[in-house]
Amino acid sequence: MPRTSRRAVLAATLALGLAAGTAACSSDSDKSSASGPVEIEYWAWGDAQPVVDKFNATHPDIKVKFVKQAELTTTATGLRNAVAAGSGVPCLVQNFGDVPALLAEGLLAEVTDYVKPAESKFVPAALPGAQVQGKYYGIPTGSGPTFMMVNRAVYDKYGVPVPKTWDDVITAGKALKPHGVQVMNLAGEDPSTLVNLIIQAGGSWYSVQKDAWKVDFLSPESVAAANILQQLVDNNLVANQTYQDRPALIAYFDQGKMASLPTSTWQLTNYELNFKKSVGNWEPVDLPQYAGAAKFATPAHGGALLVPKGCAHLKEASEVGIWMNTTKDAVDATFDKATGSYAWPGAMPDPSPWVDSAVPQKLFGSRRPEAKAVILKASRSGVDNWLVGPNYTGVFKELQDQWAQAVTKKITFRQLLENMQKFTVDDLKAKGINVAS
Repeated sequence: MPRTSRRAVLAATLALGLAAGTAACSSDSDKSSASGPVEIEYWAWGDAQPVVDKFNATHPDIKVKFVKQAELTTTATGLRNAVAAGSGVPCLVQNFGDVPALLAEGLLAEVTDYVKPAESKFVPAALPGAQVQGKYYGIPTGSGPTFMMVNRAVYDKYGVPVPKTWDDVITAGKALKPHGVQVMNLAGEDPSTLVNLIIQAGGSWYSVQKDAWKVDFLSPESVAAANILQQLVDNNLVANQTYQDRPALIAYFDQGKMASLPTSTWQLTNYELNFKKSVGNWEPVDLPQYAGAAKFATPAHGGALLVPKGCAHLKEASEVGIWMNTTKDAVDATFDKATGSYAWPGAMPDPSPWVDSAVPQKLFGSRRPEAKAVILKASRSGVDNWLVGPNYTGVFKELQDQWAQAVTKKITFRQLLENMQKFTVDDLKAKGINVAS
């Protein structure tokens, strides 16, 4: 097993969940559980103050101090600096990456002893996103339900059936193309469609074999996803509208030139507020499935509320985080008067009390009542088999570059997978991390 640097040793050991140091953190927390109120500092760039106020009003032994951050990037930089300095480390931080990669950086503390007894409070699909090798390094936050909204007026105008499978999406795209309508959008900077298709198929690019990472970008699930995307691109059935020019993107969606949008609850209000021509024309439908799939599935790769290394109160931080993500009081405190909606309770087994508020009044017109069943079915069918390795931050940047080339036909999606396989293996080895053959 090659070793090239102390950092590489640390990354490999931590990433496999074998570090003795993380266990020591739990002991440190026990010692620090002093009597009386304990202050937990919480960093987030979202407006978490109402949730913090509700917690503080109902928990006399723990006080949460919310420190609002500017945005994701400055939060990440601030945490890295605090952990490196060993001072000023918060105990809870809004997620800005995947847990295995952040753990490999040495940024996270193990909280298994405090989260595992509370597992039954979470929907099972929410748990893997906070774990490495079955140990917790954050509080599960889950994910939003994934479904599709289609411009039903466009489908009806041209007599095209609404797709139920990904093969149907390709067929619909070919039927809409002569009318100047593209069936979906694949933004050149965002490879999430590829990742979501692989998760939906039950695949993952990383796995662990004994003390080594196994990398498989050419798994059957990855190849199946690549084949679907290749047909969409080869036949010129998709748009490449960037997400970076939001007004232009929304205007394009609104024109009736693009007919299908994989989406989630958090995006709906924005569409309703900004669609001028097509509001009321859209219909919520189930996410298309792979033809012949054994069961209905939606991608549900969740995240974690981070518990940083150096937090002096791991037990109390875990209690706060679990409350934030599993209680009615916490979800109710997220109510936004401007939109009349709540933050989606992605970690909770039963999100039904908040479904109706997640659906705007006008976007789906007379089909609004259909949204509740579609969203709850997507939530119940979420799967998360996705595991990322300790080098995923760099791998994702490379994936973005490869994706941009694939959607513009400079390389095939098969070549994307082959290139990512080589890049990822070479990068792990360069960091001195074991790679299974």
